[in-house]
Amino acid sequence: MAKARYYGTGRRKKSIARVYLVPGTGNITINKRSIDEYLGMETLKVIVRQPLTATETADKFDVLVNVRGGGFTGQAGAIRHGIARALLQADPEYRQILKKAGYLTRDPRMKERKKYGLKAARRAPQFSKR
Repeated sequence: MAKARYYGTGRRKKSIARVYLVPGTGNITINKRSIDEYLGMETLKVIVRQPLTATETADKFDVLVNVRGGGFTGQAGAIRHGIARALLQADPEYRQILKKAGYLTRDPRMKERKKYGLKAARRAPQFSKR
């Protein structure tokens, strides 16, 4: 492989992740901090590493991520989506593996809007007969 940067944009809920894959040793940097420093929960770290594990490229690329918006879970999902898209640019042969695992699919679930007459999207005002 030539010295290249592979780019992928990942999205989930309100989070947007810009992911760059650079040939390296497997370091994951999120917003200029290590993955252990940025993501507290172990499950979120596993979610981020899933595409690399599925394609067996965990030690071949360094992952540089710039992510904004949403919470930690949404950000982890966005990073996973971005890594999967970047891997696809690195090698189109990974498509079948990533598609089958569901990492290339953008999760369409979003927050439902608040409706008038209600306190939240579906939460109605408290009701009492008397």
